[in-house]
Amino acid sequence: MLSKINNLRDQNIFSDLDIQFLKFIIDLSNETNDGLLLGAALTSHFTSNGSSCVDLSQLAEQYFPLESVETERILCPNLLTWEQQLKNCSIVGQAGDYKPLILDKMRLYLHRYWSYEQQLAAQISSRRTMQRTDINHALLENGLLRLFSKASEEQKQAAQAAVLHNFCLISGGPGTGKTSTIVKILTLLLEQNPQLNIALAAPTGKATVRLQETIREILPELACSSEIKDLIPKESYTIHRLFAKQLAYDVIVIDEASMIDLALMAKITKNISKSARLILLGDKDQLASVATGTVLADLCHTENSKDTVYLNKNYRFKKNSGIWQLAQTIKQGEANKALELLDSKPDLKWYDLDSNLIEQISNIFSPCFLESVPAKILENYNKIGILCANRRGLYGMEFINQQLEEEFRRKGLIATTSHWYNARPIMITHNDYRLKLFNGDMGTILNNNAFFPDATGEIRAFSPNCLPKHETAYAMTIHKSQGSEFEQVFIVLPDKLSPLLTRELLYTGISRARSHVSIWGNKDIFLEAISQQSCRFSGLGDLI
Repeated sequence: MLSKINNLRDQNIFSDLDIQFLKFIIDLSNETNDGLLLGAALTSHFTSNGSSCVDLSQLAEQYFPLESVETERILCPNLLTWEQQLKNCSIVGQAGDYKPLILDKMRLYLHRYWSYEQQLAAQISSRRTMQRTDINHALLENGLLRLFSKASEEQKQAAQAAVLHNFCLISGGPGTGKTSTIVKILTLLLEQNPQLNIALAAPTGKATVRLQETIREILPELACSSEIKDLIPKESYTIHRLFAKQLAYDVIVIDEASMIDLALMAKITKNISKSARLILLGDKDQLASVATGTVLADLCHTENSKDTVYLNKNYRFKKNSGIWQLAQTIKQGEANKALELLDSKPDLKWYDLDSNLIEQISNIFSPCFLESVPAKILENYNKIGILCANRRGLYGMEFINQQLEEEFRRKGLIATTSHWYNARPIMITHNDYRLKLFNGDMGTILNNNAFFPDATGEIRAFSPNCLPKHETAYAMTIHKSQGSEFEQVFIVLPDKLSPLLTRELLYTGISRARSHVSIWGNKDIFLEAISQQSCRFSGLGDLI
């Protein structure tokens, strides 16, 4: 078995980390067998790729990997045989044991991820069983009628659930009114109790800025008193900033919850008061976190419907919108229909990868170099999203950014070899609480200064040498774009299919756009990508 596992390492199926973990398990164990060796390697492999466990029932008697490789694949054991081999090993425990590996309901976990699932499930289940006894129902009914007279019935249900329960999950695609619904929910809660301590949070700086902007847009039209409007929080925080220390909030609202991994969500629920309301917003069909877990999707697939509401009515796009139709067909896996839409709708455009990609994108950004005001430069960049499926490799984010810089220098738009050239777009990749710059924040360079918007939209200046870790950001990965909106989105697909290129990735990229989507790619790769669904193993849904 070891030789077969090492052969798959040579094919880059298993990683060096998987092999090191396997060696660690062998050193710990007094007895080994093929079931343990394969189980340990697979647990490391799938955990590293976003699963919280390995579902042995899904792999038993199957070849791994599922797709063909140049070397010999591994035939996984019969399920009962595999279970018995694992149970015979002293380092494999059952639920409640403190062992490196935990076998629970035919799922094999690293202990800490089994523990995270147990903790989170207990926290959510506890919140779901608690009943609020501090509700003025007449006041609530009055508020629902006043605030939701023109809203969908789903939005009204979401508001009622959020007021009456200590846990509420609101899922919906772009343009379904998630943020407007949450502002009305906060209004209802503050009308019940104006003394509530409310926190708004999101996983990235970019998502917090977007949340703040939307709240400011909605407030003037809100059907409530000016006193209540003044109490609605205008500032939101990144989750890491908010929970840097334990704070006593009565209501915690977390936007873009699909981006939150299992470990972080377990820590969030553990560190907030049991009497506090936790409200999660997100799109269950978007990409899951880059780290381990599929928390939002798992919570959405549970049978409890009292506190989980889906918003389906779209307010942003008209029924004939190509963007909306394309997002829906991709979500449903209708590949050929999606390709037909790209050739037939005015707000959609297809380009083959050899269609002079860099020159076309460079023409889009050229006006940024003519601006002399930081806010105007940032405004231009915020209208256009160049989104790549991959970070590295041909047509990846790093490649596109490098090629664009070379093209701008060739055109004379960048007149220096310095990194700090005018109009360079920058994305922060590491939180700096002292400077109040956070992962995902977008800025630009002008006259050897770096400029970033603050929580209110005001532009702040920094010395470039003082910035936390950052990178050039003409293009970004689709993962990094979550929480953003652009007028126009340009999606660049790789020239080869990979496990990361899934319908969830395409849906997420397309749903960042408000008015136009262009896709550069290979049509066969595009069709294959829609047929590939993100597959992560998890036991959280069964626990709740």
